[in-house]
Amino acid sequence: MAIDFEASCLPRHGRSFPIEVGIAGGGIARSWIIRPHAAWAGWDWTAEAEALHGLSRARIEAEGEPADVVLAQLAAAVAGCRVVADSVIDQYWLQTLADTQAVVAPFAIDHVSLLLDEWGADEPRIAAAMAHADALHSARHRAVADALWLSGLIEALSGAARPLQASPVIARVA
Repeated sequence: MAIDFEASCLPRHGRSFPIEVGIAGGGIARSWIIRPHAAWAGWDWTAEAEALHGLSRARIEAEGEPADVVLAQLAAAVAGCRVVADSVIDQYWLQTLADTQAVVAPFAIDHVSLLLDEWGADEPRIAAAMAHADALHSARHRAVADALWLSGLIEALSGAARPLQASPVIARVA
């Protein structure tokens, strides 16, 4: 299962918190906008990050779901799956979300490089998988879109390539 987080800023710009999380794989695609938790009051927000993901602070405050709800639904959605991200910082944002409930993150996130090593993927195979993912999912920088892209890459690398589209019933991509 691929996962991706969008955040209030990049850590190099200050304390960042997760604002959206998306998952894709195994025939599903879903995302959650995360309402800022009270524990994140005063944490940083950058115009650079907002321009990248397109989510305003006002929108996440209005449309976001509480951190505890997102954490519980996310954990249930990935239960029993290996969860993979293309950024090591996603584990930080998962733990930041879990910290709002004073718990350890309910699952670990592997970096996609572990799969590349496990599968012995060479440069041409990786390039072909990236081209496949790019062809299926060119829109980026929203959590479900990035998770769909990574899922496409993983499927191509594993030999199980098949188009995976976000279902309008279960995906929040707006």
